[in-house]
Amino acid sequence: MSLKILIVDDEAHIRMLIEQSLEELEDEGVEFYTAENGEMALEVIKEETPDLIFLDVMMPKLNGMEVCRRVKQEMGLSQIYIVLLTAKGQESDRQKGLDVGADIYMTKPFDPELLLEKARDVLQLP
Repeated sequence: MSLKILIVDDEAHIRMLIEQSLEELEDEGVEFYTAENGEMALEVIKEETPDLIFLDVMMPKLNGMEVCRRVKQEMGLSQIYIVLLTAKGQESDRQKGLDVGADIYMTKPFDPELLLEKARDVLQLP
């Protein structure tokens, strides 16, 4: 069974940056999926049930907070590890993210090394 990571961001260059930060995980059998908005993300989540999601908060159609809430509360997929990524670094925003079920809240710009480290940790890779 392969490990799956979903990268959700409405900006293509950010999706690419995250994927590049994590690309060495492909050698360890990790599969990557991407979505450019919350609605697409929910479709991928229903079909693939990723192990880890890097989820942007501010997106058209459905924001990351709502996607996170639906995944954790409505779909009951509490085992999916969700990292909310956002430019909003205030404590109240962080608290909102944790309240809807995010496992971690990271602010942009993020450190690519930190993303990779977090992914390895969550997926239990060496």
